[in-house]
Amino acid sequence: MAVGLSTVVHGIGERRHIGRNLDIIEDAIHAAVSTIGINMPVKFITLAEGALTGFTDEIFDIPHVTAARELFIDIPGPETERLSALARHYKTYIAVQCKARWPEVMPDRFFNNMIVISPEGEIVHRAAKNHLWCRERSCTPHDIYDRWVELFGSGIDAFYPVLRTPDIGNIGTICCSDGEYPEAVRALALNGAEVVYRPSEAVPMTQTGPDAGGTWLLQNRAHAHFNSLYMICPNVGPVYAHPAMEHPFDIGGGNSHIIDYQGNVVAHTSSGNNTLVAGIVDVEALRQFRVMNLNSNWMKDLRTEIFQQMYEKPIHPANLWLKQEPAQHAEVDEVYRDNIRRLIERGAFTPPANSFEGARYIPASNDLAASAWATARKLWDE
Repeated sequence: MAVGLSTVVHGIGERRHIGRNLDIIEDAIHAAVSTIGINMPVKFITLAEGALTGFTDEIFDIPHVTAARELFIDIPGPETERLSALARHYKTYIAVQCKARWPEVMPDRFFNNMIVISPEGEIVHRAAKNHLWCRERSCTPHDIYDRWVELFGSGIDAFYPVLRTPDIGNIGTICCSDGEYPEAVRALALNGAEVVYRPSEAVPMTQTGPDAGGTWLLQNRAHAHFNSLYMICPNVGPVYAHPAMEHPFDIGGGNSHIIDYQGNVVAHTSSGNNTLVAGIVDVEALRQFRVMNLNSNWMKDLRTEIFQQMYEKPIHPANLWLKQEPAQHAEVDEVYRDNIRRLIERGAFTPPANSFEGARYIPASNDLAASAWATARKLWDE
């Protein structure tokens, strides 16, 4: 039995504020296991993106090094230890997303991490998010590619590692925007993943189209179907961006779900407000399906040679932040625009007949001083 939790998130102004989110998470885990555990033992608990460390760095466009030093956690650390205690208590695996430093990889950087904690309370898996939405300034392995390869190698497992457990199957982890790319889950599948944890997506993707869950659910059903694996996808709950907000804002729109290895919806919840989604993950049935099926077991037929040259020409530049601090929103928008121009030049995109201003970063205040983090940080003053 797997559980995905959607919890209310409080934006953090410094690391100690994470404790409030941990209190909410701990209450949610107790409630979820006591509710679901009477059906079958809960063996896998997953948290939504933002549940622990929130989205303050993205919302307030905080300089990267400042956010790394003042907001985010170390792994292991006191925050993960609280979750480890819960894993030991309930004898379950817990998967969590969090923004964390990784000093042995690169000092003064933070990465968007997915970790898995074992029933013994040990951190047995850690992976970094590889693709970001345009308002996230986490450092990715690709942003420091040369350093990452030096430490971990250049194989698929260096970027998409898979945890092979003795009891609940092989677990892969991606986060939010990673799942916009079919290559991400295919990489995990080729590495042996049977269950993929993909926390959180925001509107409009969770509500686009006629079906509940929007293109987020569409993507995850496709990932599961194309790769014959389970997808466990808890969405973030309503978010208090800062303490002065009277009411939280539901940026995710709910629609957590669990998908089976044929792309069927095992479980779905429309609400995302301190709730859960739960379903049975039958890894043995998946394994039988993969070895018996000669038709809809798609990965067995891959003609890999014909795709090998497709990615030889880079699109998004590597090593952007190897020598310099990750830039802020407006500057990085120009990186994305250069990527679009690159695709036009190589003929992948055809330019439209008329040109108009595209999406751009607009600060919350016209007063640049008021939008700076030094000023915004005062919202957390007690």
